[in-house]
Amino acid sequence: MPIYKRNNGIWYADIYSPDGKRIRCSTGTKCEKEAQEYHDKLKYDLWRVKHFAEKPKILWDEACLRWLQERRDKKSLIDDETKIRRLTAFRGLYLHQLNKSLIMAEIAKIKGSNATKNRYLSFVQALLNKCVRDWGYLDSAPKLARYKESKRRVRWLRPDEAEKLVAALPDYIAEMAVFSLNTGLRKSNVLNLKWKQIDLERKVAWLHHDETKSGHALGVALNDAALSVLFKQRGKHPDYVFVNRRGQPVRDIQKPWKKALEAVGIEDFRWHDLRHTWASWLVQSGVSLYALKEMGGWENIEMVQKYAHLAPEHLHRHAGLLDGVLDTKWTQLN
Repeated sequence: MPIYKRNNGIWYADIYSPDGKRIRCSTGTKCEKEAQEYHDKLKYDLWRVKHFAEKPKILWDEACLRWLQERRDKKSLIDDETKIRRLTAFRGLYLHQLNKSLIMAEIAKIKGSNATKNRYLSFVQALLNKCVRDWGYLDSAPKLARYKESKRRVRWLRPDEAEKLVAALPDYIAEMAVFSLNTGLRKSNVLNLKWKQIDLERKVAWLHHDETKSGHALGVALNDAALSVLFKQRGKHPDYVFVNRRGQPVRDIQKPWKKALEAVGIEDFRWHDLRHTWASWLVQSGVSLYALKEMGGWENIEMVQKYAHLAPEHLHRHAGLLDGVLDTKWTQLN
């Protein structure tokens, strides 16, 4: 049967391509006449692909499906799935119909910051580039302009502020916060930390490649403060390091975290900012950006440049080269 209708009222096409491949797909309509026209056109297009060596006309939906299938092991696959679901305007369109104007207009409708819109643009660009370079679906892909983003946010606490925040948290969350402030680990790494990842004798915690944002394994040096937290956690759970008051792995900290922030009057501070605080304290203590990059598992030095302004002391020697250039009556210290 060339077309058939399902219970939802939508007609589907059932076609064999010239090379014998069976294709079953939605026609996207409840009208039998329109469905038949869709079927006939699809069959004609397949015939032209075979006999005139034309590139096949591929739907956005088909390309997305192949993208997901080839990236089953990708850490951020769920993010890609979310983007695909939200880009509803592209469904049912052929790839060659996705021109720059159409894409930019749809991305502009997405609610969120410029950074959010840029993540969608990057995804669409990557998929279309894949269609050109690897799959042969397109001859070329439009180059998508990015939105201008505000400078990256760095929010950190002074030690006295951190002390107040930790004191306001429930004990089991306070232990996690102290551990984070001394290791710089992300929230997900702390929540899911297991004893098999800890070597107390060597004072090291290990994160496997699939547990880090960079995708690279990371060895975390444990200072005495971090070790003290771990010693307190021993015996609470056979697998997980951090547990709640019921002895179960911690999953949700949002409400007590927000309550503690309000109690001590700290605004605009996320759990991830504990990592910023850790990095800021290290840089202010004289740790180089290169050492910080290795400690935090960042992929490149550019990603830690945002902390450079916190420790300008190393520039004093260079600034001192100008001492004495002007008349001393203008520059003499009182």
